[in-house]
Amino acid sequence: MLALMLTACSTPAPDPWLAMWEAEVVATYPHDRAAFTQGLEYHDGVLYESSGGFGESWIGTSRLDDPAPIKRVRNPDEHFAEGMTVVGDRVWQITWRNNVAVLRDRATLAPIREERYDGEGWGLCSSGNRLVMSNGTASLTLRDPLSFKEIGTLQVTRSGAPVENLNELECVGSTVWANVWQTDELVRIDLATGNVTGVLHVGMLPGLVPADFEGGRLNGVAALPGTEDLLITGKNWPHLYRIRLKLKAN
Repeated sequence: MLALMLTACSTPAPDPWLAMWEAEVVATYPHDRAAFTQGLEYHDGVLYESSGGFGESWIGTSRLDDPAPIKRVRNPDEHFAEGMTVVGDRVWQITWRNNVAVLRDRATLAPIREERYDGEGWGLCSSGNRLVMSNGTASLTLRDPLSFKEIGTLQVTRSGAPVENLNELECVGSTVWANVWQTDELVRIDLATGNVTGVLHVGMLPGLVPADFEGGRLNGVAALPGTEDLLITGKNWPHLYRIRLKLKAN
């Protein structure tokens, strides 16, 4: 097991090392290598995934131990699908530059309606009574989970500096994990302040296939409810990993 530093940041001190964490790969699962992963979530034993590309985008469900789709629904050819999130019996899926969010039925993944928004769409997750959406900048947009209307913004900083290229998101309680695009970093963000409270270098994990990180294409993170574990994968990766975090004893 390799000890990784998951650091808690506070103001004004820059990056104080307030906590040491350990992380390890505890399971490796097959992943559809054709999936250009943009969004990933796990609910009630089902893995939900959004895959991008013009003329190739889809949203689908599968099991952890079997990447064969349970259901898979293609997006219109003009859509470049990005992040997605489950909200009750519905699923929201956003698009890159189409300025369209698609509301879908969770059971069938069939589209119900579309809502428009300004700017690009990258990542999306659900935190209680709000959605959190990234657009590739250091700003997160907060949205109403029913109407998809903007209800606020959150500027993300690390030691006072903006954190650009925020991409795939996973909401966990009052925090959100975000992949920093084209790096091996997952950053943990306090949704009350926008401060980065932890950094995890996924590429350092023992048991992870180094070739999966070629090109910096980490782009999938999902929490496993009731555990401290995360699922991670990336664009066109042949593997999906379950990683476990725990506070290191002093």
